[in-house]
Amino acid sequence: MSPLKLPATLLHDQADACLALWASQLAQSTTALPHEVALDASELTEFDSSALAVLLGLRRLLGHKGSALRVEGMTPRLRELASLYGVMDLLQPV
Repeated sequence: MSPLKLPATLLHDQADACLALWASQLAQSTTALPHEVALDASELTEFDSSALAVLLGLRRLLGHKGSALRVEGMTPRLRELASLYGVMDLLQPV
């Protein structure tokens, strides 16, 4: 599976396609996933709450495969939105 990276723009219109792409990659992967899968969020600059839905959806997909999601490079704005929605602990477990 290729490294996961959020695009620069992730709005409602792109959310389903983004998650579907990762779901497809996970379904087609023939190698075992690591215990923790990293996702680079550092390039995400234009987003709405749909970005959180995508991250939580990916977290759920990985959980079904026995892996955890680790979001790296969260911008302050993304952290703020995740905290506002009460999901920061799900994206950045202690």
